[in-house]
Amino acid sequence: MTDRGMQELALLLLTALANESRHGYAIAQEVKTITDGRVTPRTGALYGALDRLLTDGLIQVEREEVVGGRARRIFALSPAGRERLEAEADRLAATAREVRRRLAAGTAPAT
Repeated sequence: MTDRGMQELALLLLTALANESRHGYAIAQEVKTITDGRVTPRTGALYGALDRLLTDGLIQVEREEVVGGRARRIFALSPAGRERLEAEADRLAATAREVRRRLAAGTAPAT
């Protein structure tokens, strides 16, 4: 695992799967909810990121089903994905604590 931070979309996708398995469209809707509408993944970016997360072993296909004649994959967070998401949450929390500490210690510039 790298110490480099995770890209925002990957972080959001893993977060969307942290508590429940979902299909692609439901993941996109959950990301929109998580971010209060700030991020709405485009289809190409969404499935590209899901494929990368699958390749990296951070998510897995829980099952496939056919809905309306179309195949649908249901994705779930893998054990490695849960571990990586927890590590990323810790990293972000540590960064946020340092930001708050420095803001509290600094003084506002004179106007």
